[in-house]
Amino acid sequence: MTATSTAPAAAGRGGAPLPFAALVEEAAEVTAVHARRTDTEAAFPAEALDSLRRTRLLGLLVPAAEGGLGGDLGDVLTATRRLGREDMSLAMIFAMHCQQVAALVRHADGKLRDDLLPRIGRGETYLASVTTEAGKGGALLTATAPLRQREGHLLLDRFAPIVTGGAHADGFLVTMRSPDSDNENDVSLVYADRSQLEVASAGRWDPHGMRASHSGALHLRGTVPEHQVVGEHGRFRDIVTRTFGPLAHLGWSAAWLGTAEGALARTVGMLRSARTRGSLSLDSELLLTRIARVRHRLEAVAALLAHTLDTVTHEDVSRPRVQLLVNGLKVTASEQCHAAVHELVEIVGLRHGYLRDSPLALERALRDLRSASLNFSNDRLLLADGKLTLLDAEVRLA
Repeated sequence: MTATSTAPAAAGRGGAPLPFAALVEEAAEVTAVHARRTDTEAAFPAEALDSLRRTRLLGLLVPAAEGGLGGDLGDVLTATRRLGREDMSLAMIFAMHCQQVAALVRHADGKLRDDLLPRIGRGETYLASVTTEAGKGGALLTATAPLRQREGHLLLDRFAPIVTGGAHADGFLVTMRSPDSDNENDVSLVYADRSQLEVASAGRWDPHGMRASHSGALHLRGTVPEHQVVGEHGRFRDIVTRTFGPLAHLGWSAAWLGTAEGALARTVGMLRSARTRGSLSLDSELLLTRIARVRHRLEAVAALLAHTLDTVTHEDVSRPRVQLLVNGLKVTASEQCHAAVHELVEIVGLRHGYLRDSPLALERALRDLRSASLNFSNDRLLLADGKLTLLDAEVRLA
């Protein structure tokens, strides 16, 4: 959905249709009002989610013919970057929801598709991802909890140590070992509506950063119809390769970039104001070279994000060189965005950069971005990319 898009718009506060940019801005404004409080309280950003429902941005990727806004991946990244300027937790929540919607749009069919996509398009259904399991880290392609079949239904009994926004989700996409299989690599993806489950929270959520993401542990138990399998049993690897992996790394990177962009914008605004910059001198060569370095870091990430988006849109994402590019985007964005905000803290010092009540909110951005290298570990990706690099003796860059 671009400025010239013919896809339907959603209603704003006054009920009149709004263009895509105005919908995103409305959600960003609501996010900004509550971001400091939700971080302090480690509270889920309920008001911001309500704005995503009201604007129907939750249905951004649902085709217009099925009741959504008919947007594309580029629109998701645009919205995520803007939301990230206000609150990285909310941006990640939105990006991960859109990842789940993309999986349904691309891989679900029949009754599941017909029932679920219009609900998402209307903003009624916020989706959470249940892929983590105790003892396996962030490995997506294995599952130990088994699905059981009974008279056309599937029995779920699933514990997950990390589920972003799960306590507030209307539905879940859950990975489990396929029925009648003892192979942990035989993984199925199942949709479960909250009304079909008993959902129990486990433990506390009190992290260093990403506090408003409310990514605590959940235990899900329930029964769902057989037709709620997404794609085919045992074929989750295909969904990861085509959809989950690329959308995760693109969406996360957009959230990180937006967070760093917001931090730089607030810092530049403070420096340009003689009233607020205090003893900081704009004639300082150290300040000028450092802030230029921050800008260069973000320009590099933005360029890599745009190139990766174009590549996954037009090329086969299963090709090793494309996988290397997608993984490289995640690693680079996680490192450079965190480094950029760290440098901003060094530039403005203790008063503006380190205090929690500073209007620059650099302290929160730095804490949030520290999670980026851990969110599907960079070490895990670098190990995989090292092997892929050795297979490409001609070094054919994507």
